[in-house]
Parts: sequence; structure tokens; C-alpha cells
Amino acid sequence: MNVNTNIKNDNLVSIYSLTLQELKDNLVASGFKSYVGDQIYDWIYKKDIDDFDKMTNLSKQAISFLKQNYFFDEIKINTIQEDKDGTVKFLLELHDNNLIEVVLMSFDYGYSVCVTSQVGCNMGCKFCASGLLKKVRNISTGEFIKQFLLAKQYLYKTKGENLSHMVVMGIGEPFDNFNNLVQFMKVIKEQKGLGIGGRKITVSTCGLVHRIKEWADLNNQVNLAISLHASNNEIRNKIMPINAAFNIEKLLEAIDYYLNKTNRRITIEYIMIKDLNDKKEHAYELIEMFKNRLVYINLIPYNPVFENSYARSEKCKEFYDILKNSGITCTIRQEKGSSIDAACGQLRSKRLGVL
Repeated sequence: MNVNTNIKNDNLVSIYSLTLQELKDNLVASGFKSYVGDQIYDWIYKKDIDDFDKMTNLSKQAISFLKQNYFFDEIKINTIQEDKDGTVKFLLELHDNNLIEVVLMSFDYGYSVCVTSQVGCNMGCKFCASGLLKKVRNISTGEFIKQFLLAKQYLYKTKGENLSHMVVMGIGEPFDNFNNLVQFMKVIKEQKGLGIGGRKITVSTCGLVHRIKEWADLNNQVNLAISLHASNNEIRNKIMPINAAFNIEKLLEAIDYYLNKTNRRITIEYIMIKDLNDKKEHAYELIEMFKNRLVYINLIPYNPVFENSYARSEKCKEFYDILKNSGITCTIRQEKGSSIDAACGQLRSKRLGVL
């Protein structure tokens, strides 16, 4: 079910779902000056105000117009977990009582937040906690923005720090919520708003080939990560149902399209699972696959999910060395939140009684 939650039943539109120009166009069409849009954006994104009545430099007429046409998305913090490494995981409750997750992480380059794109996930990856609960609906553009705002406000309140980076790698498949995702990118990059540059954002997909090509055509400067997790179709078929529709050959063709169109490096995500995809032969298959492509491979230590039998590989360093010595740019992902439910979907699944 793809309900447009940017619009309420009373036809109010989420104020968070509008770019600055869209807001200005609506204001001008209703007889207001264009600069009122700048004032509203300043209240929302610079002063963290989510109440039209508190926008004290607006006229009564402007406030009345806003109330009659727009709403602020409401998301409550249900649970907060914090790891000793500073990672914070939020279980958030949406207006319709659905639950989603957001993770705030600290790195050498600053703070980054991982946001959710769907309530549940239909991709069904066998190793992932998110897929244990099927998709209920898409996250709206406004709910995307509100996730970021909650993390931003929490970080500033508790640490006095600014939130500078974002990954769309939480619950759900972002490219299965394509239109809201694209609008989210436009809003979050607004310089008079949150002002997060495209190069500080990464969006991950499990491999919706047609959407990868559409994303390339947008040329929005946002980083792309692809969840590959296997070096051949036999293994990928076992762990990622999406491979039945978009096998590795089709995925590589989409990768080439993206690289030719954007000349921007792609991150290849590869979860290391014991005795499944961590053998030397798998490393050499990856080398053959990517030796002439502009990618880097991110090896990810596996966070076990009790609903399956997969275990963490102990061969990350050996696998890394094989790739590196063959000229493949690669990293081993720095683990975050190891003492809390930081793996995608774990906290939500536990709360809903699935784990």
C-alpha cells in the first residue's frame, strides 16, 4: 500500500515536503511576498520551530494561510539506546503508531545519521532483520526530514555538535520509495534549510536496476551504494530474492550505465558471512568483476540475527588483503553500536516480538 502521507485526509500538505522554491511559489500564488518563504524556512530549519504560531515575524494572514494548508509531521521518540562508542539508536513512533529506526553515529569526519525509508521491507534478504517484517507503507518526504531533524536536535542538545552526514540505509529499500526519496534529497540539500551537500549523503539499494539508471539520470551528486553481498548468482540467489529479477549481470550493466553517466565511484557493500561468501574464490570473483570499474568494496562484519543460521566470518582481514593486493580499493566497515540493537531492524523487530 503506497499511501501519500505527505498529504493528510484534510488535504493539508507536510511543510517538510516542500523545497524553498515550491513554498515560495505557493505563497506568491496566494498573494504573499516571496521573502516570506525565506522567513518560514529559517524558523523551521535554523531555529527548529515546528509551530506556526511561534513564527513571530510573520503576519497573522501568513500564519492563517500556513495553518489552513500545511502541517508538521509528528514523530515521537519511543526508545533510545546508546552504546559506549557513542552510537545512539532511536526507535521512533509515527503518527499511525508504526515503528521505525534511526541510528546516530560518530566518525572522524563528524556525525552521521542512518534514516529509514519504509515501514518494513519486502526485499526479503535472508540475513537481515528488516525483512522479518513486511512492508506496511513508504516513509513520506516529511517523515524523512523529521527523522533527520530529530537526530540533529538530539545531537546538538546532548553534545553541542552539528549533524553533517547522512546515509539512507535503515529499514526498507530506498529505491522502492523512489519519488519520496528524490524529493527528500531536494529538500535536505536546500542551502537556506538543512544544507546537507550531496557528497555527504549516501543512498543504498539492493539492486533495483531500473531505479539505478533513473538515479544516474538525475545527476544529483548523492553517493550510491549497492548491496551486493555475493560474488556469483548461485550465492546471491540463496540470500537475496531480488536476484531472481535483477541478477548480477543486469546489476553490472546498470552499474556501468551509472558510471558512464556520472563518473562517480560506487560503494559495493559486501557482508561477510561464515562459510557462505567468505572464501578465497569469492574474493577472486569480485576482483574479476570490478577490476576495471570505478568502485570500492566495503566489507561488513555480519551482525547475526537469531531467526537465521548465518554467522559472522572470521576472514575479513584475509579477504581484504586479497582484494587490496589485486588493486581493488576496499575497506572493512568500522563497527558501531555493538552492544545495542544497532543492526538494521533489530530493535523494531524485538519490540514487535519477531526477534
